[in-house]
Amino acid sequence: MKYLLLIYANEAAQAQMDPEVMGRLIGEYNEFTTALRSAGGLIAGDALQPTMTATSVRVRGGKTVRTDGPFAETKEQLGGYYLIEAKDLDEAIAWAAKIPDAREGTIEVRPVMVFE
Repeated sequence: MKYLLLIYANEAAQAQMDPEVMGRLIGEYNEFTTALRSAGGLIAGDALQPTMTATSVRVRGGKTVRTDGPFAETKEQLGGYYLIEAKDLDEAIAWAAKIPDAREGTIEVRPVMVFE
């Protein structure tokens, strides 16, 4: 089954992070990605640009409305994702717990809907 692991972290705090600490965090992400790929579970994954580059789109009354930034202000922002293949939710949660930002942020685990 496919699961999307959404990585939420405090991008303001990460922007202020000491370069050496950030380097270690990136190294941990590289190790995690390598382990996930080696286990055959990695389908895709990417980091996202900061929320200041986001655009939210809504259609109201037949008109497209564009708004700069994410839909809602939160303490944590969506910073990236992994699309994985896991045998069940427990395995997906086990992988999510290994994502480096799980220590300070939140990893949302969502099963991917399959349409016939």
